[in-house]
Order: sequence, then C-alpha cells, then structure tokens
Amino acid sequence: MRKLFIAGNWKMNLDAAAAKELTTGLKDNLCDCTAAKVDVAVCPAYVYVPQVVEIAQGSPIAVGAQDVYFEGNGAFTGEVSVAMLKDVGCKYTILGHSERRHVIGETDELTNQKLLAALAGGLDVILCIGELLEERQANQTEAVIERHLRKGLAGVTKEQMAKVTIAYEPVWAIGTGQTATPEQAQEAHAFARSIIADMFDNNVAQETRIQYGGSVKPSNAAELLSLPDVDGALVGGASLKVQDFMGIINAGASTCGCGCQ
Repeated sequence: MRKLFIAGNWKMNLDAAAAKELTTGLKDNLCDCTAAKVDVAVCPAYVYVPQVVEIAQGSPIAVGAQDVYFEGNGAFTGEVSVAMLKDVGCKYTILGHSERRHVIGETDELTNQKLLAALAGGLDVILCIGELLEERQANQTEAVIERHLRKGLAGVTKEQMAKVTIAYEPVWAIGTGQTATPEQAQEAHAFARSIIADMFDNNVAQETRIQYGGSVKPSNAAELLSLPDVDGALVGGASLKVQDFMGIINAGASTCGCGCQ
C-alpha cells in the first residue's frame, strides 16, 4: 500500500511572519496518528526555507523547495544549488511545475537536468506533469503526460525512482477553481503509472506515488484521495491556511487503507 503524500506549494506567497504562523499552526495540529498515515511537506519560497525548517523541527513536517538549479556552483546569478538546499535542511524539491514550464519557459530537457542533479545530490523530487486546456481539448492529454515522463525521467535508475514522486496537475485546473472529475483524475494517473511501468517495470510503477494537483480543497479531497491511483496531493492555495490544509491532510488520513490506527 502506497502511503499518501500531501505537499503544500506556497509559491510566491506569504511574508516571514505569515510563514512562521502557518508552519507553527500545522505543527500544532498534525498529530502522530495522522502523520502515520500521511507524509506531509511544505514548500515555501527560498528565502523562508531556513525559518520554516527551524520551526518544523521535531515534527513530521518535511520541507522542500519550489525549484533548484542543476549546476553545483558558479556564476549563475539568481539560482540555488542542490547542496545549498540540503545545507539549510530541505528534503524535497518541486521540479517541472506548470508555472516553470509555461510562465518561465523551462523545457523538458532543463527539467531533466535539474532532476538528475537533485537525485544525485540527495534530494527527493516531486516531478510535475500535466496538460494545458487546449491540449486536453485536442485529446493530447496522454501524449503530454507521456512526453513529460519520458523526457523528465530520462537517465533515472529504478533505484532512484524510490526518491521520485509524480504530481499530475492538469494546468487548466490550477488556481481556477476547476477540478478534474474523479474519472479524469483516475484515468490520467493510471495512464501515467502505465508509462512508468513501461520505462522501468511494474514494481517501480506500483511503488511510485502519483499526487493530484489542481484546486484541491477540503471539500473534494476525500473523493480524489480515495481513487486507486491517486497517492496524495500537491496543494496550492488551500495550503496557505492551516484549517484548509489540515482539512485536506485529515481527509487523506481518513481514506487510508494501510491498517494503522
């Protein structure tokens, strides 16, 4: 049974005081019973990572970054290396988020370079995949998912896949209030898992966690997280409020079939 993994992507939001308040609130509300059923991480902006790591110490909350660069050091103004993130206590990094792809203009090849560097340097990776609205309307959803996976995971070994989480995020559902139907989400996740099986093997595919992202909120979380191929959520706006994020985490714990009490 794959343990659920729920991560909050705080994007370019919050200030120092708000990041402290949010982290403290999550720490105070995340009980050991829930943490036994659901892995939880938060991904603040770079400048707040050390502060969030310090507050989260002694809790089950892991901390990740929202991106990383593939070079170890050098003249790369504005970039942050894997070693730097490790140095301040990061466990995860998000890579290939739709905003990096479609706003910043990052390619599959650049995402792959970052992913390989992150894994080599000891970070776990949340690799985002997903189609634009026009791509779904043109029946290209599966083609986009397959491209993002095959190019994004190029050069990754079976052993390294244990440190990779996939986040399926239909771009048309991110921050729009629209959510993929349970049928759409399950279909996309199952297809992604079939591609992973083809690239590696069925054991790797069955062990790989695939999160759903796209307007996840407490009111729809239980239905989405109970789907057979949905192994968690990458949460945007709803992760910025303790009550909302805990509502999603608790919904995940309620759907857990792991048998823990």
